[in-house]
Amino acid sequence: MPLLGSIFSLKKFSPRKSASLSNIPMLERSVKKTELGLEYGAPFINIGGHVLKFEDGQWVADSEGKGMQVEMQRLKQRSQKLEEENNFLKLKVDILLDMLSEMTADSQLMQKELQEIRTRERRRK
Repeated sequence: MPLLGSIFSLKKFSPRKSASLSNIPMLERSVKKTELGLEYGAPFINIGGHVLKFEDGQWVADSEGKGMQVEMQRLKQRSQKLEEENNFLKLKVDILLDMLSEMTADSQLMQKELQEIRTRERRRK
């Protein structure tokens, strides 16, 4: 028999039942229907006092934020202008690369002809 074994041995307790942290069962039926049902409104976000709603695949400013719509329109126009400029610059780069490749081919042909002329001159001597 252990000297202090009975003092330090602990009883086995039954495991606790886990309590649910969800408040869903406590909600009223009407609240459950609006919160969890199939009828839900458009998602919205409030950023710095401006409310945006997601409608038809785009974020649209709420009716109170007309200034936001003007700003979004201005940004769309700026974006379109930059895209057009980007496409123009890409076209310029393509033209310059074509010109460079043409000049490189001409230069290589001239070097080849020059070497042939030099070899002919050496053979004549």
